[in-house]
Order: sequence, then C-alpha cells, then structure tokens
Amino acid sequence: GTRKKSTLVSTSFFFAQAVTPFMRASASPMASTSTALGPMASRSGSRRGLRGISLRQGLLRCVPGGVTTRVDAADGVRVGGARSFTVRASASSSSGETTTESQKPTQHKQNRPFRFCIDRGGTFTDVYAEVPGPTPGSPPSHRTLKLLSEDPANYESAPREGIRRVLESVLGVPIPRNAPVPTEKIEWIRMGTTVATNALLERKGARTALVVTKGFSDLLKIGNQSRPDIFDLRIDKPSELYEQTVEVDERVRVLPPDVLGGAYLAGDSRVTKHTTTGESILVEKSLDLEALRPKLRALLRDGVKSLAVVLLHSYVFPDHEKDIGELATELGFEQVSLSSQLVPMVRAVPRGHTASVDAYLTPKTKEYLDLFLSGFDDGLGDVAVSFMQSDGGLTPASRFSGYKAILSGPAGGVVGYALTTLEDETETEGDGDEAEINALGNKKRTAKRAPVIGFDMGGTSTDVSRYHGRFEQVTETQTAGVTIQAPQLDITTVAAGGGSALTFKSGTFRVGPESVGSEPGPVCYKKGGTKLSVTDANVMLGRIVPEYFPNIFGTGENEPLDVHATRVAFELETDAINAALAENAARNGEQKPTELSTEDVALGYLRVANETMCRPIRQITESKGHETSNHVLAAFGGAGPQHACSVARALGIKKVFVHRFCGILSAYGMGLADVVEETQLPFVGVLCDGVSGTLNNETLDRALALAQTLKTTVVGDLCEQGFDRNATRSEIFLNLRYDGTDTAMMIAEEISETETETEVSFSFVRAFKQQFEREYGFDLANRDLRIDDVRVRGTGVSGLVRREPIGGCFGHEKDQNKKKNKIAPTPDTTKQVFFDNGWCDTPIFLIETLPSGVVIRGPAVIMNGTATCVIEPGCDATLTRFGDLKIAVDVAGLENRNETKETSQPTPVDPVNLSIFSNRFMGIAEQMGRTLQRTAVSTNIKERLDFSCALFAPDGGLVANAPHVP
Repeated sequence: GTRKKSTLVSTSFFFAQAVTPFMRASASPMASTSTALGPMASRSGSRRGLRGISLRQGLLRCVPGGVTTRVDAADGVRVGGARSFTVRASASSSSGETTTESQKPTQHKQNRPFRFCIDRGGTFTDVYAEVPGPTPGSPPSHRTLKLLSEDPANYESAPREGIRRVLESVLGVPIPRNAPVPTEKIEWIRMGTTVATNALLERKGARTALVVTKGFSDLLKIGNQSRPDIFDLRIDKPSELYEQTVEVDERVRVLPPDVLGGAYLAGDSRVTKHTTTGESILVEKSLDLEALRPKLRALLRDGVKSLAVVLLHSYVFPDHEKDIGELATELGFEQVSLSSQLVPMVRAVPRGHTASVDAYLTPKTKEYLDLFLSGFDDGLGDVAVSFMQSDGGLTPASRFSGYKAILSGPAGGVVGYALTTLEDETETEGDGDEAEINALGNKKRTAKRAPVIGFDMGGTSTDVSRYHGRFEQVTETQTAGVTIQAPQLDITTVAAGGGSALTFKSGTFRVGPESVGSEPGPVCYKKGGTKLSVTDANVMLGRIVPEYFPNIFGTGENEPLDVHATRVAFELETDAINAALAENAARNGEQKPTELSTEDVALGYLRVANETMCRPIRQITESKGHETSNHVLAAFGGAGPQHACSVARALGIKKVFVHRFCGILSAYGMGLADVVEETQLPFVGVLCDGVSGTLNNETLDRALALAQTLKTTVVGDLCEQGFDRNATRSEIFLNLRYDGTDTAMMIAEEISETETETEVSFSFVRAFKQQFEREYGFDLANRDLRIDDVRVRGTGVSGLVRREPIGGCFGHEKDQNKKKNKIAPTPDTTKQVFFDNGWCDTPIFLIETLPSGVVIRGPAVIMNGTATCVIEPGCDATLTRFGDLKIAVDVAGLENRNETKETSQPTPVDPVNLSIFSNRFMGIAEQMGRTLQRTAVSTNIKERLDFSCALFAPDGGLVANAPHVP
C-alpha cells in the first residue's frame, strides 16, 4: 500500500506503538462494534454463555466447558488462492476442543472447486455457483439456480438448500435433505440477505431497551422536525425499535475554545482532554455504574437482552458508554450496541437511531446465521463464509452486524454491474483483458471509463445507482422511518416495477406507487387479479412471450400466462379512458379527442412507467452535476432488460449493457466483491482559511496522523483475517464542510503521479470545492473549510469468480472466424410485438444459441434464461465473448419524434404526453427543493420544509408544485 510522492499513507504497521492506548481503543471499526460486545454464538453451545469483548486483537470466544480461546475474526479468509487459518473453536465439537488447520494454496484450490454466491431475497433466493469442469483439468463451469426463499414444507434454509442441490447435481451423489450438507469441496460462500431489512420493515427484531442520558428519554421518539408527508391529514409514525428506556444520571459538556476561550475552567479537575478530538470536556456528572446495575437487571428479568446505548457527546468522550457496555456484557446481555463505537459522529439523534437499529437487528441476523450454518457437516468450519454489507464490501460472518445489513442484497447488484460493465468497456477499447488483471486476479479499477448507471427493475420497485471508478456512498439514509448513520451505497428507489398498478386519474396515466401484489397478482397470472400492472402491459404488447415462461400460473400453478384475459382487461380500461377523455373535452368546450386503441393505452402506460423510472436516474446524475446522456445504462433485475432501450432513449443514453446473468446479478456480484474494513473518528479543525485560501498545515498534520492510525487499524484487521499486507488497499477520506453549514461531504484522497506532496494535500480542498459547485451550482466565498471526521476504508483483495467466455458453454471457440459471426442468426421463432410504429414481426432468439460477436438488429427479443431483453427498432445488440449484451441505442429518432409543428389552432391534450411531462416538471421542482434543503442553515428549511419550489407558466398558472409548504 505505498503511494508515490505522498505523505498521506504510511506503510509502517508499527505506527500503532506511538499511539496512545485511548486512541487505539477508540478507533473501532464501524462494522464490528456489535460483534465486539456480543460475539456471534458458537454453533455448538447455547447463546447465553458465549459472550466476550473484542478490542481489535481478535474475538474472545467462550466455548462450552469454560475454555476461552482467541480466534481470528475471519475464521479463514481466502487471499488470492491462499488461505490463512488460526486456532479456532471447532463448531462441530461439543466439548470445546480447538483445532489448528493449515493447507497449501495449491492443494486448497484443487480440493475445493466449489464457490457459491447467494442472494437471499424476500421472495426468491438466487444462487450462482462456480463448479468444476466436466472433465479433469478443464476450466471451471457454473450453475445458476432460483428457488423460493420460504418453503418450510420442503426445506429449512433456502441458501443451504440451493447449495445442496448444486452439489448433488454436479457430484452425482444423493444428498438427503435431512442430512448435513458436506463442505469438503467448498472453497467459499458469499451471501447477501434481506433478513435484516424485512425485520426492520415488519418490526420483528429483538426485544431492545435504550440507555440514554438522564432527561433525554424521548430523544429518539421526538427525533427532528422533518415532515415527509406534510399534506397527509393522518400521520402514522413508525413504532420505536426499543420497548423500554433507562435514563443514566451522567452529563458531559464540550468546551469549544473558539467559543469559551482556552482558559475557561482551566483549573477545574472535572475538565479533561482525554477525548477523541483533543477538545476539552467538562464531566459535570460522573457515571454511577452501581446505580445503573439494578435497572439493567430488571430489563433482563423482563426478557430484554439487547441494549442500545446513546449518551450525549459520547462521540467525543466515549468512556461512559464503554463502561456501560462492559457492565451490560457482564450482567448477561446478548447484544450491546454503543453509538460511540458504531458511529463516532456528532448529532445524537441519528447516532442513537443507528445504535437502536444495530441492537434491534443484529440478534436476528445471528439467528439467521445459526440456522444457516447448523445444517452443514461441520458448521462450515473450514470454509470462508462472508456476507455483503450495505457499503458494497464483504465481511466475515462473525463480523456481520444488523445496521450494516440493510442493503445487503442490492449492494451485490451494484458491484456486479459496476465491475463487469467496466470490464467490457476495457475489452471494447482493446486494452487487453489479461494486461488489466493484476497478480491477485482483481480487475484494476479506473475512473477513465464511461460512468455507468445501474438500473435494477424488479417486481414492486426499481433501484438506480451510479458508478464511475468508485462506488458512490452516502453516510446517512432513512429506512422504515429510522435514520441510519453509516456508509451505504447511494441507491435510490422508486415504487415502479413489474407489479406496479396502472390507473387513470384526473385525465392522466399513472403508474404506482401501489402494487398489485403477488397474490392474486397481475391479470395475466390467472389467479383472479383484476388490477392491471406493468407486466400486463408488456404481455399485451407481446414483449413478454408466454411460451418461454414456465407453466406456474393459475390457481393450480400449472398454467401459462393468460394473454386473453389481459387483452379483455385492457379493452375495458380503454373504453373507460376514452369515455373519460370525451366527457372532459365536452365539459371544457373542446373538440372530442381521437379515441385511443387498446395498444395505445398499453404503450402509454409503459411510456409513463419508463418516465417514472427516469426521475430517480436524473436525480442521481443531473442533481449532482453529471450529464445523464454521457453514461452507460446497465440494466438488470427481472424486468430491467425489457425497459432498458426505452429508458435509455428517454434519457438520451446511447449505450445499454445487459449482463449475461442480469436476472441474478445481485448474487453474481458478490463473487466480484472484496472484503472491506472501515473505521473513522471525529475531528475538529480548520483545513483551509476562507479569506486567504491558505492550507492550515497544523490541522492537516493532525488529520494525517490520525488517518495513519486508522489505516494501521484496518490493515491489522485485514491481516488478522488472513490477508497478506501486500494484498490490501486503503483509502483516506476527510468529511469536510464549510463553516456555518452542516452539509458535509466525504472527500476521498486523490493521488496523481505528477503532483507534489503539497498539491496532494491540497487535493482534498480542490475536490471538495469542485463537488460542491457541481452539485449546487455555486461556491460559498470567504468560508473556512472544516474537517468533521477522518475515515479510512481498507480493502482486502479476495479471490473473484471467473468470467467464462461463452465459447466454453455454447460450443464456440474464442478465436472463431469473425466473418462467420456476421451471418444472420436463425431465430427460434417469430412473434408479433407492438412498438411505436405499430405491430412488427419480431424474431425471438435464445441467447445460448448465439455465438459471440453476433449483431442482432431491432426489433428483436432475446431470451437469456433469467430475463427477457427487448431490442427496440433502431437499436443494435452485440453479444460479447462473455455472453453479455451491448446495445447501441439510436437517440436521433427520439429527437425527431419530440419535434412539434407550430399551429395557431388549439390541439387536444395528449393524455400520455401530459402524464410524462407532469413527471418531468415535478422532478424539476423537487430537485430545486433538494438543493435548497441541503444548502440551507435554517432548521425550518432543512427539516420542516418551510419553503416552496414550483414551476409556473408564462401567464402565471401553476404547472408543478413540489411537496413543500405552499
């Protein structure tokens, strides 16, 4: 991890010896606090007796029989083909013996050829498995599998059942469902799960209590003044995650020298600088642990075994919280989450919510892990088991905690499209795949390629995100009414998916946010559903071909999709819409509009659905100063490839990328992810003078010294997990803001080969100013630039799944004759599909029959086994050597279609265009509000939305009013 011409990163691991014990203990990783205070129970003993405290040196695990052994937190993580093992408690032993294992890397790779990537969703569980080739010495192959996440009549754990089925199929050896799954052939398992998210949404977490400073028992209940639905006459606030509150009679005050002066209370013995930031604090009331002890015992008697602790100013003085944590662990609490270790940042409300979420969800994630691991022959003791976190990085199962699991599933899809789209861009530009892969087998990340937009369209919602050489993250999000302050991938969700309901109201077409649900589902499911959905519109227009779907519909779940019922429902909808439009025109004294056909109505709903999904894409690009049309659109999910060409056209995007495994990309992406450790500490100091623009070297030196300490911590964590130090990377982030504002931006270190050390140091300032002006369109002159936090992200480069050229699967050689691929492929069949220019004879292709390099000109439909990809007229799809589709989109046709002829005669309103532009105008008004909200200082503006942003016509008529106070 050395960096040329930079003092920002030190390669000395022994720097920690110069750090005070307090700093070393305070620099806790943001993802491991709950593990430290309530380690994951061993699979062979009861949960109650298996607790310990970890302070960076590993996990103290208590095993049955009273034996305590220090174990590596990773329990054996693979590094570039090698594994590192330490003494650990044997999960299959009932007597608590420990075993030591060691294997040579070559033996390990040969003897353990199975790798599993699993996304356990709310409805389905997706499995991507790398398996041995058909013959000895042949390249590895793969298997994909999709099964129901809940099927208690047949299996206990869907991920484990998926592993069992793959092993049984490939090895040809029966593995009974009631027998332990063998693991001697498995190298690693990587998983993402929605268990934590569902528990939060359904409020089915662990029984939790909140410990808080006296006088602030209602702190989290009151929260802030935000009002997300200001026009709702009935506000139903989500229930709190904790059921009881315990007040602690302690109080700490921060003494900022720029306000009170350095001499204030200088001789008072209660004042100390033993803090994370070096600021002076006054301990007005010391913590009385003995007075707290009976209160905590009462909680245990009531059955509450999970505890969240949030004390005022604990981010700068965490001692009181740590003492409470040790007492709670001693008394027998199974989970203790300290806000000062989870999120050592200012702002007690989001810090307290985060601790509550962690205490509420982590026991549930541990229960799920126990259930999963218990069905293997040795509890996966020799297999590296990792889980995807919300920040896009993997973490060992023993470190997986609730507050980092909210986006566990979607994060895999972001990693999947980000790295594979980048790889195909590299291939196209002729840089050579092998030259771009380093010795660790990891594709080089670079920001020189075109930025990518992720478009993940599912059944009820669509997730969008952006990648340009670095995963974009946010540090504060809100889920299920709870604010979570932790690094998460910046994923924006809109309630529009295949199951979104179609309605016609007030003369406009509307899609969502209501969903028709899975029972009875869309009309085409033939289960008695009467509400039309986006899926029905695709069936109506021939974009979903029933012959290529399994017969799992109808009340007996043995029938195909019902096209006839869908057409009948749309005919009734069309009659109702035409009648409403005619009535509206007559009431306004306008001429009767041209009647819409059934196809016009279905296509109109699809266009509105596409525009609804374009809004969040514009939000993550245009609202942050990026040109949307300069991106590549990476479409995945069950319905993404059906809409990709239309969405790209609407946004002016010229290139679409559809991954070979687009239907299970969240699972596949976990095989491309790296193990991540993060830690941060608060900081106080002015980095750059606002008037002179000069850098404060003293502040910078302190920040860099702290960054080096944190780097030592994360690198040490990764090394303890089995990574070689040369197989790790680290990034430094400074959380910067202008003085007088609270809009901080986490700015990453940027290093150039040609920059001097001073220029490198100043790069933080330059990057902040550029990002601030790009997002908000202006700069705040004469404002000091302050550092609020220092953060370090460490990455352990792990073994990746291998991308298989399709020649290895479909029977085509890599160096096949290119002229041969230019021969027009033979479609499997031809169907009628409706596009903008009417019904078209459209070829249907099976992707497994196509050779790499083949070009499919639209209109066409390509079936790839896990998704349906619609290639619209004017689009050309090319199959890459890895089996992915790269689609060139003709956006010129869109410009011509949008041209209108001027006329002096009034024309009837097109209800479809009215719906589309209503969405666009509202998006503009909302974007104005977000910018004002984020740059404001006033609480009334930032939280109460006490302002109004709107668009008006030239005559003063209201066009769009964002949901702010009018």
